[in-house]
Amino acid sequence: MSSDVTEPKWSLRLPADCSIAAIRGVYDLIREAFGRQDRLEIDCSSVDKADVTSIQLLLSTAKTGEAQGRPVVLTSFSQSLRNTLRRAGFASEAMIDQHFPQKRDGI
Repeated sequence: MSSDVTEPKWSLRLPADCSIAAIRGVYDLIREAFGRQDRLEIDCSSVDKADVTSIQLLLSTAKTGEAQGRPVVLTSFSQSLRNTLRRAGFASEAMIDQHFPQKRDGI
């Protein structure tokens, strides 16, 4: 994935509730943002409620972006989202990094 800072991007901050009860709205937000630019940056810092449906949606978004040559980068995972990732079987940071492209400290 390119890290060219001049590359157009669209940034989206996920809402606090990304659980199954709210996932349709989260899907709509991501779908709209994904359609706006070639590169999508998703800020995950506000997520307080997450479950396997949010993990599935983020994984699907990352894979779709990769398949279409449209980078999707996740930033600032909240502790709640990290805990959900671990409960879903992503046992290490390396495993999370492998499946969810992340931007850290301006990189």
